[in-house]
Amino acid sequence: MLIHPWDAGTEDQALAYVKDNQFGHLIAAGRGRDVPVVVPTQFLLVDDRTVWLHLARPNPIWPAIEENPAVLLSVAGPWAYIDGRWRAEPGTDPALGVPTTYYSSVQLTCRAEIVADPEGKLEILRAQLGDLEPGHGDPAAMPRLLSGLQGLRLAVTEIRGKFKYDGHKDAGVREQVARGLTERGGPGDEAALRHLA
Repeated sequence: MLIHPWDAGTEDQALAYVKDNQFGHLIAAGRGRDVPVVVPTQFLLVDDRTVWLHLARPNPIWPAIEENPAVLLSVAGPWAYIDGRWRAEPGTDPALGVPTTYYSSVQLTCRAEIVADPEGKLEILRAQLGDLEPGHGDPAAMPRLLSGLQGLRLAVTEIRGKFKYDGHKDAGVREQVARGLTERGGPGDEAALRHLA
């Protein structure tokens, strides 16, 4: 992912974003494949360097991880198309403004460890359920569930965050964009406005 200096987030900003958006795409390249395996998945950021998740046993990602445990977890949030007229420099022809898209994206490069033992899978499930659905019954009482899945522990080795909201533009352009987003009120516009503020 291309990250310009004005779009770069700090590690703390990136981790806060991931904590608030614990759904992404797990990508495993494997070895000698034409394309990587990409799996949309819920996950739990356990701490700054650890992610846990579980997937169904028939998932096609398992062989790719066995071939190569280096994986990428990609998290991207709401996006908003930014009309070129909004980004025109003040005093210039609005038709010459360059359109773009605002968005947040964090990529975690990780080393994956497959968890197949029942106790390890239970630990992951209990942690995920405790975060998402406190008070849910104990997954140990669901043997079919346990036998039908495997867990993953991801050790985070690199964190890259991009928050593309025209951080390099002057206040006049940013105000024009904010007016356009407010007037349009489309999907993703509210999130973009929060970032602009």
